[in-house]
Amino acid sequence: MDYLVTHSPALIVALPLLAAFAIPLISRLGPRVRAVLCLAVLGLVAALVAILAVDVHAVGIRLYTFGATAPEMALPGGYMVPVRIMFEVDGMSIFMGIVITTVAVASLIYSLQFLNGQTGQARFYSLMMLLYVGMMGLAFTGDMFNMFVFLEIASIAGTGLAAYRTNMADAVEGGFKYIVISAVSALMVLLAIGILYAQYNVLSIAALAHYMQYTTLDMMALGLLAGAFVMKLAGVPLHMWAPDTYTVAPAGTTPMILAASYTSMYALYRITFTLYGGHIDTAAIGWIVIIVGVLSMFVGVMMAVHQTDIKRMMAYHAISQGGYMLLGVGVGLAVIADPVALANYGRDAMNGGIFHIINHVFYKAMLFMTAEAIFFRVGTRDTNKMGGLARNMKWTAIFYAIGALAISGIPPFNGFASKLLIYQTVLSFNPVLSVIAMFVSLVTLASFAKVFYSAFTGPEMPGYKEVREVPKSMLIGMGILAACIILFGIFPGLIVDTIVAPATEALINQAPYINAVMGAAP
Repeated sequence: MDYLVTHSPALIVALPLLAAFAIPLISRLGPRVRAVLCLAVLGLVAALVAILAVDVHAVGIRLYTFGATAPEMALPGGYMVPVRIMFEVDGMSIFMGIVITTVAVASLIYSLQFLNGQTGQARFYSLMMLLYVGMMGLAFTGDMFNMFVFLEIASIAGTGLAAYRTNMADAVEGGFKYIVISAVSALMVLLAIGILYAQYNVLSIAALAHYMQYTTLDMMALGLLAGAFVMKLAGVPLHMWAPDTYTVAPAGTTPMILAASYTSMYALYRITFTLYGGHIDTAAIGWIVIIVGVLSMFVGVMMAVHQTDIKRMMAYHAISQGGYMLLGVGVGLAVIADPVALANYGRDAMNGGIFHIINHVFYKAMLFMTAEAIFFRVGTRDTNKMGGLARNMKWTAIFYAIGALAISGIPPFNGFASKLLIYQTVLSFNPVLSVIAMFVSLVTLASFAKVFYSAFTGPEMPGYKEVREVPKSMLIGMGILAACIILFGIFPGLIVDTIVAPATEALINQAPYINAVMGAAP
């Protein structure tokens, strides 16, 4: 057990990476063998994530250095400098690990029968594993250059998955847009890394935070990094790629690409709080985050209400819900320098924003799966061409209803818990912002109620009498996420105390993250 705890950060990334390259060979033995391999690898990785989460909860930070016992290397004169490749897993990192792994397991199970009869399945599963590797590596890495490397791995794999159905012209377009924004954002990140390395001669996030002087060049690097990650997380006004990419990606991969977007949000938080937290004007930066969040909420929901393509409607709602996360964390950042305001509502605002990440990924992933389940059976995403599907697709209708109520903030589902926390805390900061957030939730409810009526109720459309429920693996994938939605809604306090509050504390208090690496350095 000690071995697993010690090496779990590396194994969590190494096992799916090896599986990604083994899948094309294993596929020659048949689809069943490939499915067993994929399930076994992700099942083992999920167990390792759970073990690591318990360890991080107990010790605070797990530092793993590749090829050495410590990140520092002795140079002439006795100078110690962190130059080795390392993973640094704290409360925020493992929080993202839990989010990514849960969605990956559900997506894999959903895809097993969804892909029946389609070609290129070996490539599909290899890319899914690589996307998982990119996201987990980005969440765990402790240095800037490997953040760029894992960002690129996730971007390339996500592009391949978005464009998987090459027989659909819009799939190629969605994949092309994703690779374009990924390439632009990656270049911005790489340029920012070059600026930081040229000044400080280190790549470790902790070392950079320790040595940073916050020069004009550092400000430029911050602008490049923030712009790149806002683009990747589809924050307004850099959001236009998301509807085209989310809409065309197969259902088993849309949740993964969605999780990749919020992994970029994690990177934005890591840079803002950990790397620059001790130097920036937190009030000004917090308000910038708040403004991007409010714009994302409002623009996303207004674009969603008139969509007739069910997945495109959900894609715009994904943009809108991302605004809640930015709003909550932005309020916390804006008041982080005021101990009284931080204690009264700032910390809870951040708890709400971070809690909403995991809640949203779960219900939005399930909603994307329900939309693709409809497309799987009726061959259209146009809600004007649907009707009466609840008669023969009862479970899909139930899962859609659960997701719709959760995203609208209706109790007892998980969306209510995180949104209520955001409403209450933002109200103390600025009542107008809280009113806007509640208004967006009302419009969201109206939008999803309209689609439920169009797709699942009313008379059956001609030719749909023979429609039947989707295969069991697809229902199991949706069921896993539905169970999480209900569980998190019934026991929100337990979830907040166990995984959300440690993530918030890891962002607010940057000292343990820095000291874990720099404790032995002068």
